[in-house]
Amino acid sequence: MTKLNIVILAAGVGKRMQSSLPKVLHPLAGMPLLLHIIKTVSSLMPHKICTVIGHGGEKIKQAIPMADLTWVVQEHQLGTGHAVMQAQSHLDPEGLTLILYGDVPLIKADTLKKLLDAVEDKHCALLTSTMENPSGYGRILRNAETGVITGIIEQKDASQEQQNICEINTGIMAIPNRYLHEWLSKINNKNAQGEYYLTDLIEIAASQGITVKSVQPDNFWEIMGVNNKTQLAELERIYQKEYANKLLDQGVTLMDPARIDVRGELTCGSDVTIDVDCIFEGIVKLGDGVHVSSHCILKNVIVAAGTQIAPCSVIEDTEIGASCKIGPFARIRPGTMLLDKVHIGNFVEVKNSHIAAGSKANHLSYIGDSEVGERVNIGAGTITCNYDGANKHRTIIEDDVFIGSDTQLVAPVRVSKGSTIGAGSTITKDTPEDALTLSRAKQVSVSDWKRPTKSKK
Repeated sequence: MTKLNIVILAAGVGKRMQSSLPKVLHPLAGMPLLLHIIKTVSSLMPHKICTVIGHGGEKIKQAIPMADLTWVVQEHQLGTGHAVMQAQSHLDPEGLTLILYGDVPLIKADTLKKLLDAVEDKHCALLTSTMENPSGYGRILRNAETGVITGIIEQKDASQEQQNICEINTGIMAIPNRYLHEWLSKINNKNAQGEYYLTDLIEIAASQGITVKSVQPDNFWEIMGVNNKTQLAELERIYQKEYANKLLDQGVTLMDPARIDVRGELTCGSDVTIDVDCIFEGIVKLGDGVHVSSHCILKNVIVAAGTQIAPCSVIEDTEIGASCKIGPFARIRPGTMLLDKVHIGNFVEVKNSHIAAGSKANHLSYIGDSEVGERVNIGAGTITCNYDGANKHRTIIEDDVFIGSDTQLVAPVRVSKGSTIGAGSTITKDTPEDALTLSRAKQVSVSDWKRPTKSKK
């Protein structure tokens, strides 16, 4: 099997991004541009992935700490050909090299496979595209009689006749290594930019009688690069549209496919409904019949069948059982597990807690670092006081407990099975089973008290 080497060019400064962040680290769908292309090429099972970095190189390595990457530094940005030269010593003597760009994030693996399949003995392969307005792109030069590719001309160096050519170079190419090692030494910088163009390899191939085959992507957006925030925003919408279409094809009901953002991986069962302006981050799994209402944010969440999530709920690093009711305006923080038929209502916050089946906290409560049993009712305004200023402590609420409104449970504390806590209580000690526990100051009425009035000026 032919060894596949990958070279990803990611050394550009990206001045037009108007940012101190290296261009290839700007996020698309919640993931750095460079990581998109690395994940795509990893599916091709390459022997080696060389990533050429320059500006902000240390930041890039820290942001993408993948052990199977070979990092190559291009100290001075002298063109794409020069960038590949920096990786040359890491490429196998034989095999095949696929050259890609860290700011072209949406290229599909299937398109790259077609490009690789086009490479045969004495052949190279080049990804091209045809567009109505090719301004700014290098043009593909072909023999007028045979149609064979003879070279690529950059727009800055092109004649008016050449600028009328509509077939453009994407820069993505696959070249057998035995040719690549030889041809890199023949590139020069005698052009308007004074740079070493990778595109010169195509002219060298043609001069040696090496056929350059062309492959075109199914979608133009696959070869669109990012040079500024406008282009980044355009690709974000394209990505989200494609993801929405995939969900629709799988039977997911999207109330408005233009108003969903997936910044990770969203897996849905049958009969899932997602309302407008929802954001899904990380790994999110929605079971059969789940309904996510508008303006919700879910990050690294598993939701079992039949659960309803009401509007404006924020849920992170949580596992939710079947037939639960969440929100509206609920916040569920990392480390939480809700079992079946749990209700977490409006303005309730839950953190690092386990809540068993059939329990409810419907209004204005905070449940942190707690173990809550089955069929527990937590009244409005209840809070677990779990932090003493230095350490977090656990609150244990056993099965069939009823907690009245405006109760404070000062951890560590255990509310035993069947307990009832009177409204307005502050509980600092463990409670007995099946008993009413309350703590209140004596109610006093002052009969001769008068309400103050405003003094006259």
